Amino acid sequence: MSLSLPLPSPDAKALSDHLLSQIIAEIKANLSISFARYMELALYTPQFGYYRNGLKKLGKEGDFVTAPEISPLFSYCLANQCAAILRELQGGDILEFGAGTGVMAADILIALKKQKQLPDHYYILELSAALKTTQMETIQKKIPELLDKVIWLEALPSKPIQGIMLANEVLDAMPVNLFKNNNGIKECAVTLDDNNALALCIAEKDNFELISAINKYGVEFSENYMSEINLYLPGWMKSISDTLSRGVVLIIDYGFLRHEYYHPNRTQGTLMCHYQHHSHSNPLVFPGIQDITAHVDFTAVIESAENNNLKIVGFANQATFLINCDLLSFIDNTLDEKNRFNQNRQVMTLTSPNEMGELFKVMGLTKNYEAELLGFQRVW
Repeated sequence: MSLSLPLPSPDAKALSDHLLSQIIAEIKANLSISFARYMELALYTPQFGYYRNGLKKLGKEGDFVTAPEISPLFSYCLANQCAAILRELQGGDILEFGAGTGVMAADILIALKKQKQLPDHYYILELSAALKTTQMETIQKKIPELLDKVIWLEALPSKPIQGIMLANEVLDAMPVNLFKNNNGIKECAVTLDDNNALALCIAEKDNFELISAINKYGVEFSENYMSEINLYLPGWMKSISDTLSRGVVLIIDYGFLRHEYYHPNRTQGTLMCHYQHHSHSNPLVFPGIQDITAHVDFTAVIESAENNNLKIVGFANQATFLINCDLLSFIDNTLDEKNRFNQNRQVMTLTSPNEMGELFKVMGLTKNYEAELLGFQRVW
């Protein structure tokens, strides 16, 4: 392996090797698999996939850090937005997709309790048993009196809810199909090379769903241009709309509108991997123990939302959204010098264009809800 990555622990390597053997077996049975299928196996295979196993993912001992882990100020700002919506709705629920360590849920509940604007329920849709346990421990530690308000789900509620859906760094973890402009749009697949190692190739059969979707975009790609498309997004958006009777969906993720996503200079796409705080672009190493992500095409999000009776009411970079949600009001000027420095550093990480402030975007979708959203005032 040419990448300069840390070696996994024996337990992590054993887990990855087991998953790799399953992936290889499926490839041998089919000669190749789509990249989307490979990504699905690498991330979501029960017990062994990255988001289904018990290995640490967040924080210093994991592979990456998300905004709620950086500072509670992020969650307090989201809570301000949630409080305004819950007041307008005269009550409702919050549903968070993939709650990580549970710190965002806990901090949102802390802030909403202070504002006397708690939801009826705080649902967490979580597929990982290990993360569910961590989330319970986090909430029990930070706000134990509200633990009974939190309900864990393994699927979307069977009955539509009124309230707010939160998807923080969810869409970037959806499996994507890879394609390459090789004398026309061709799907990329995962196969085995002569050494029985994973390798990318051009799929033998055309994926007409992929080709049709790309052609509808009307983008002219240079020869050998390579990128991704999320074909799961329309189905996900339909499930969101079916589950929300009235309220708001807030999507927070890194990505671009389509003209920038498929920029002529972005010839290798946006695929990125995270392993022990090392970022690299080879998704075929260490399956199950490294994160695999792709940036979000927010134009595709808009199109899917509008096709499913959801209204786009706001789109802003993370810095603007947080400031509109009164980020500066949460700064504690009574802290000592060391803690004040740390707080300022956290604010800079969340809002600086060189950090998360510009790359991360926030999109607001509504259904049967007409009030202006706090986070998008003055920008939409």
